[in-house]
Amino acid sequence: MKAANKFGVLALIFISVVINYMDRTNISVAANAISEDLSLTSVQMGIIFSAFAWTYSIMQIPGGMIVDVVKVRILYPFILVAWSLATIVQGLVSSLAALVGCRMAIGFFEAPSYPANNKIVTQWFSQQERASAIAVYTSGQFIGLAFLMPVLALIQECFGWRGLFIISGVIGIVWAAIWYWLYREPESDIGAAASQERDQKSSVNVGERSAAVSWGNIRLAFSSRKLWGIYIGQFCLGSTLIFFLTWFPTYLAEYRGMGDLKTGLLASVPFLAAFCGVLLSGFTSDWLVRRGFSNEFARKTPVILGLLLSGSVIGANYMDSIAAVTFFLSLAFFGNGLASINWVFVSLIAPKQMVGLVGGCFNFIGGLSAVTIPVAIGFLVQDGDFRPALALIGALALLGLCAYVFLVEKIEEIPMQSPVQDSDLDAAKSLV
Repeated sequence: MKAANKFGVLALIFISVVINYMDRTNISVAANAISEDLSLTSVQMGIIFSAFAWTYSIMQIPGGMIVDVVKVRILYPFILVAWSLATIVQGLVSSLAALVGCRMAIGFFEAPSYPANNKIVTQWFSQQERASAIAVYTSGQFIGLAFLMPVLALIQECFGWRGLFIISGVIGIVWAAIWYWLYREPESDIGAAASQERDQKSSVNVGERSAAVSWGNIRLAFSSRKLWGIYIGQFCLGSTLIFFLTWFPTYLAEYRGMGDLKTGLLASVPFLAAFCGVLLSGFTSDWLVRRGFSNEFARKTPVILGLLLSGSVIGANYMDSIAAVTFFLSLAFFGNGLASINWVFVSLIAPKQMVGLVGGCFNFIGGLSAVTIPVAIGFLVQDGDFRPALALIGALALLGLCAYVFLVEKIEEIPMQSPVQDSDLDAAKSLV
């Protein structure tokens, strides 16, 4: 049965997101066993955790360009097979360099996946339906991991960490075949209408996109106080997320002394909390806007509250009870979910001609957390004490809160730099 309707297509994307995050985070489930088996230090494990983000971040823009020119029915199975093969190879290697190379390969081939997801939704769903569709498939990263963590831990318990990677990779390859068999490029009126709408929008805004790559606009993107507020906020928010995606299972296994299976079960609880936070924040914020509340209140309140709750991760440092530790970690990740609507500030603050440029800067700086934080935590926990790492994550969450309060301030579109200003600046330079 082919996925000939939009809800079938949405189900395909949702499962693909779950598999995507399974292959991103299975390294965190296996980390304790890998470090013991290969005698790797915490710093070396931090480098392995970080390696995924090196290529994933760099390939975001090229990956989006590839999505624009290659049919999704061909591209998606290809990248699925490619990153799944890299996942399988992870289970066969025995050196730090090889593991880093595998993680870089996974990041490289996963990079086009989210642009592809967005393209599919744009093709299959009308403009009024796309936000809901995006929310549904994005939730797969939390709800999928919540249920997958215990399963991955059980697989490792039965087949070891090498078996975990091999089985994960095989699942991805099988899903690639199912995707190719079920998915079809849109031929319905909705798909054609969406495509026509996108083409019309492209032709209308071609001048705006050209303006967005001028040096004046690049300077504006990196000189605005408001924009630096959301950039810093995104970095801090990403720091909490990357802790849970990488070091969290190791924290439970090593510092709290849990077995792999119990670790997998408890690790799922914060992901469920984050899933609830994402949905609550999105629906509540939109409801407040409809009720006539200002953007300062309706948009900033969930983000500020979420970052404040994310700071509660420090509370786990002062708890001995596993239940209390799980509560504070879940509360922190629930807050991370609440704050995850922060992408909305890009469209509210950036000039309309610069939404893409500002979004790229926003995502790039946020992505730096995935490059730096795993390594930083690796250094902090060298003596086996995770308290400094949790203090770092909590402090960064509070820094993000301050960025939204003191730098972003009023939510309003920043003015574009006028062409006259640019020409005056060029003329001044010519006189120097």
